[in-house]
Amino acid sequence: MPRLIARGRAKWVVALTAGSLLWAAGVAHADKPVGGSTQPAGGSDEQQGDRNGSTLLASVSQSRIQVTHPDGRSESGSMEDLTSVDPNWEPPACWYEPVFSPEELKAAVGNLEKNGGLGAVNAHEWWTSGIFVDHYEEGEAQDNFDINSSTNSTAKGYKDYNLGKDGMFWRSVVRKGHEHDPKAWDCGRIMFWQDAGTIPDDEHAPTPETLAAYAYDQIDVPKTEVELKPAAKSTVNLPTWVWLDKGTFKEVKVRAELPNTGLWAETTAKPVALHLEPGTDDAETFPASGDCGINADGSIGTPYTKGKADETPPCGIRYLRASNGEPYQLKASVTWEISWEGNGGAAGDLPDGTFETTQDMEVQEIQSINR
Repeated sequence: MPRLIARGRAKWVVALTAGSLLWAAGVAHADKPVGGSTQPAGGSDEQQGDRNGSTLLASVSQSRIQVTHPDGRSESGSMEDLTSVDPNWEPPACWYEPVFSPEELKAAVGNLEKNGGLGAVNAHEWWTSGIFVDHYEEGEAQDNFDINSSTNSTAKGYKDYNLGKDGMFWRSVVRKGHEHDPKAWDCGRIMFWQDAGTIPDDEHAPTPETLAAYAYDQIDVPKTEVELKPAAKSTVNLPTWVWLDKGTFKEVKVRAELPNTGLWAETTAKPVALHLEPGTDDAETFPASGDCGINADGSIGTPYTKGKADETPPCGIRYLRASNGEPYQLKASVTWEISWEGNGGAAGDLPDGTFETTQDMEVQEIQSINR
């Protein structure tokens, strides 16, 4: 049964129900309110409502970062997500974003008082209107939700939602799909004020690199399906030529901007190599490493043409034993080099990304071929 914990006048937070714990490390601290597993009525994982009202109830796993594609690509076609070659790297689990002007927050709290329900004071706490009135209108100090900290920090209160001041209230947001990540609890401050034109002095404040990593998470690349000759069926000791068309594998650009901050970053994924794994030890790859570099024109490998059957391909495979009815699983993975640039001249590199596909290869003993 859900448990209600009182904290001052009319301030309540819904405790976690069994099986829905967002903090995977164990039982939450008894002296810290916990919440976030129980969505307000009508809530979902997607942002809902307008900024003057029910946005206070919106899911904080929905970032306000705006993503565009400067390369002009469309969303149609066969596109796939990249996987980082560094298993220890991933975009931040949480960060802070501007969400309300003083006028917008006052309107949202008024709507919450009128219609009831719960509002997100940070990425993990859902409250009725009490805490919003006490803290943001009447100036009462409140504890932050520093679950990954050894001590609780205290947030000073505000008067009348800071009306007349130039700036915005910021709130934590969790990377979508990482609500259960213990690192998502690092952004424990309740919604706080930041003057216009400034960025919070906080280790979890957004930076151009934060946006670059967010953009990396949005990169989709063409599905890797290599051209083969012979295609699908090969012969023992006969070189199989492998290549990728230069028109398909081009740079992919994703731009991420965070409104009301001046922060932006553009992340570029550039195809740089194709790696082949024959699916059996009884095979040779060309080159021996299995890594086929990208050509000056953007293509990989060289297309097979008639009369080259006995030549060694610059990118390819020679199978040394028949597959005997069980096709070998030829794996082809393209490596994408990731770089970024952002506001203020910021720039850098992120871990390479890869996308891998598997194709069946039948290899037979017959030695003859039409040249």
